[in-house]
Amino acid sequence: ATVKGDVHDIGKNIVGVVLGCNGYDVVDLGVMVPCDKILHAAREHGAQAIGLSGLITPSLEEMSHVAAEMQRQGFDVPLLIGGATTSRAHTAIKIAPNYQSPVVYVPDASRAVGVVTKLLSIDHAEGFKAEVAADYEKVRAQHANKKGVTLVSLDAARANALPFSGTPVAPKKTGVTVLKDIDLATLAEYIDWGPFFQTWDLAGAYPKILDDKTVGEAARNVFKDGQAMLKQLIAEKWISANAVFGLWPANSIGDDVELYTDESRSTVLATTHHLRQQHERPSGKPHYCLADFVAPKGTPDWTGAFAVTAGLCIEKKLAEFEATHDDYRAIMLKSLADRLAEACAEWLHERVRKEYWGYAADETLTNEQLIREEYQGIRPAPGYPACPDHTEKGTIFTLLDAPANAGMALTEAYAMTPAAAVSGWYFAHPEAQYFAVQKIARDQLEDWAMRKGMSVDEAARWLAPIL
Repeated sequence: ATVKGDVHDIGKNIVGVVLGCNGYDVVDLGVMVPCDKILHAAREHGAQAIGLSGLITPSLEEMSHVAAEMQRQGFDVPLLIGGATTSRAHTAIKIAPNYQSPVVYVPDASRAVGVVTKLLSIDHAEGFKAEVAADYEKVRAQHANKKGVTLVSLDAARANALPFSGTPVAPKKTGVTVLKDIDLATLAEYIDWGPFFQTWDLAGAYPKILDDKTVGEAARNVFKDGQAMLKQLIAEKWISANAVFGLWPANSIGDDVELYTDESRSTVLATTHHLRQQHERPSGKPHYCLADFVAPKGTPDWTGAFAVTAGLCIEKKLAEFEATHDDYRAIMLKSLADRLAEACAEWLHERVRKEYWGYAADETLTNEQLIREEYQGIRPAPGYPACPDHTEKGTIFTLLDAPANAGMALTEAYAMTPAAAVSGWYFAHPEAQYFAVQKIARDQLEDWAMRKGMSVDEAARWLAPIL
């Protein structure tokens, strides 16, 4: 199951296919599955193992909850952990201690069969379980003895902020803009194919991967199938893509950014709350915060937000594939929808830079240069290193009215639906760059909670991965 609050299931589906092809019966409970449903189904079907998947960081806490409930309810079957945000360290430190029976991290679909086979083997299970338990105990010991990241105080980090400089460029069009039913053939020209191969557990950079001695043949085959389906889905319009974005007058207030209704800047439309790097930085390097890229009050500036999806109407075609048990084509369609959603974000950002905001009107970049981000400005997404707070998506969706304008919604854990979706902020400053907020200290947690109007405990739940 993909755990409660999460809608991403491509990796889980591949695991299911791989296990099914190796003689295992797999019961796929789908996405956004609450703990009680998972455990009820496990008893109902006599499951010999339970697998949990998730992409967004709030899913990590949900997996820990499921493990604790399995312990409380007396389960003894192995628990398998997988998904993009999971890791061996997190499994060992945060999830495994909640459950006395085996908890095993499965890094990718290709390992699933080997892990399950060893766990269920009459001859090898006990040895494998002991090996995993010893490995995770070692991970926990190393973590306990680890010096960790050296943090500075929040006051010191703020004193080392990037000073604002330059004269911001006013957008040619402010307010919200809605673009519906975007031409898929246009978006296809903006696809970054690298992550497409990662979806299929094929490691290597595109296009070199197509000639790789180890995975080249498999890469060429899946790429050929993907290109054929892309051509068909465009011609037959299996899915549709929508986008909505907004550009507003804005100024920074410390680590926050105020967005205003109009150029009088007298009425605050929304306030966005950002986190600042707090780990020790080399001499001369600032402690970045996204608010640093917006001018403080007294200098007119602007910021933006966007939300795009290429997953609309996908359910009908997926149902057709599922009716004929064509798992391969169902997974292929989901992976292509993801690529088109990312392409839509790239295409839209280019149009904003050149037309709607216009600060880079003369920009002429190839798709390869776009992929390498050789343009001015950034579009960081909540949940990623520069802004690890998923709850900021709520502000974005409200500002843009994404449900009405783009057909998009948020789950209780702030996962976007449809799953093939991207949202984030626009910053135009020439020095704007991506960075990572690695860890924060208690002083910033408490400060951020106060700014967000949350309790410290609630804030800690959302920021758990960086505490």
